[in-house]
Amino acid sequence: MPKKASKSPAGKGPSTPARKLARVAAKRPTTAAKAHPKAHPKANLKSAPDLSQERIVRALETIAAQLAAQGKPAVEAESFERADAYVWHPDGRLAAVPRVSRVELFLLKGVDRMRDILMENTERFANGLPANNALLWGARGMGKSSLVKAAHASINAERKPADRLKLIEIHREDIETLPMLMEKLRDASFHFIVFIDDLSFDGNDASYKSLKAVLEGGIEGRPENVILYATSNRRHLLARDMIENERSTAINPGEAVEEKVSLSDRFGLWLGFHRCSQDEYLAMVRGYCGHFGIEVDDEALEREALEWSTTRGSRSGRVAWQFVQELAGRLGVKLTGT
Repeated sequence: MPKKASKSPAGKGPSTPARKLARVAAKRPTTAAKAHPKAHPKANLKSAPDLSQERIVRALETIAAQLAAQGKPAVEAESFERADAYVWHPDGRLAAVPRVSRVELFLLKGVDRMRDILMENTERFANGLPANNALLWGARGMGKSSLVKAAHASINAERKPADRLKLIEIHREDIETLPMLMEKLRDASFHFIVFIDDLSFDGNDASYKSLKAVLEGGIEGRPENVILYATSNRRHLLARDMIENERSTAINPGEAVEEKVSLSDRFGLWLGFHRCSQDEYLAMVRGYCGHFGIEVDDEALEREALEWSTTRGSRSGRVAWQFVQELAGRLGVKLTGT
């Protein structure tokens, strides 16, 4: 008699090798189950931390690559033939200034001694001779910044384009990028005055260390074709209360204060600007009026100028210039040639 076909379990069909393999595979844990710590806690005691560490390493490598891509830009060669003055930006750009806001050197009154010293120092530097960094400090509005810009223009007045001095202004908050600027200027064929206006530091501000390294003390030091001129209302660039606070909280008060005060010592020239007398103030006013063609009776001019200074509570070159602007506007005279 013919053999009857063997019956497989209901609903499963005939038993075949393929189905046996499927049943065996179904009994084995899946990859997802293996990776799940709850399904196999003993098997994943070592693999889970390893995977976490690997992910952290990959994440750190990604962050490092992004930071490197966003780092300081490569220093590019600059011709410096576009203008005589530039403003430095911390992203590595030098923005040309086609027209510098300044006054003529002869209009600066009451600063004759400081003017002569700075002019002599600047001229030596422009001629390739040794010269000092300069700190112009003292009373507000007495022409510290104006003197730097006027000295630069005066030196360039008789020079050929290839021998002209370049003035580069860097803002106080960008001092930490000074080394990048020095690298950009080091191999240039021109001489540069790097100008920092209104320089001062707060008690917890450490950016002054970048300036100290550039002035003196760094491995590379200041390039021979670069000189630094800075203006400040403070002789030591720090307020007295900040110095006292530093002394009271430091482990070694003398060393802590000395580190910050020594920044001023790295400027070879200290030029002090003091409040002007009444006669010097009136000389400034008359000088401006004569230069711009403002015709006013001298007695009336003196009376109004003194009244203006009284309302402002001070006498300075800035106050004199502000009065002249008021007077010129009232009389309809344009202040050209500045």
